[in-house]
Amino acid sequence: MLPVIALVGRPNVGKSTLFNRLTRSRDALVADQPGLTRDRQYGIGKLGDRPYLVVDTGGLSGDREGIDALMEKQVLAAIEEADHLLFLVDARDGLTAGDEFIAERLRRTGKPITLVVNKTDGLDADTVASEFHALGLGDPRPIAAAQGRGVRSLIEGVLATLPEAPEAAAPPEEEGTRIAVVGRPNVGKSTLINRLLGEERVVAY
Repeated sequence: MLPVIALVGRPNVGKSTLFNRLTRSRDALVADQPGLTRDRQYGIGKLGDRPYLVVDTGGLSGDREGIDALMEKQVLAAIEEADHLLFLVDARDGLTAGDEFIAERLRRTGKPITLVVNKTDGLDADTVASEFHALGLGDPRPIAAAQGRGVRSLIEGVLATLPEAPEAAAPPEEEGTRIAVVGRPNVGKSTLINRLLGEERVVAY
């Protein structure tokens, strides 16, 4: 199997932007508003000729009710299947109580974690990253996902800690057929997708 890298963090810290950068796609929706990503989004990244699987997740807010609780289940599923976690924080927001809450939860998983300080464009990256040492997750890695700065060295460091997948695990060159499920709100699109996939992949609310 390919190594699995999950992107986790608060809403609107740039997880989907980093996902698109790593997968060289626009598969994850990106906008300057929190809560846009609700479901697990999967994509293939490549460093040279080495493939890996990236999982984008919705933001963890700590809210245990309503749609936030359903989104959290999706995040926890991604964490469970991941070999490595990229914990994203926002350099412009600084260290928040939400970051501390997530750091504590991730620490309890026992999974390898890399702390990623995003949105450092126009800032002194090392200075803004230093604040996040307080989370106790090792040296923060400053990046600017939108511009691509620091992303290659970040993923090189992560993959260096993971075993290489056997050649047979590499993704096929040809993509399968893509199917879009469309319709009015609340007609059961998400429920149908989950039934087709055989798992709770999409938040149905």
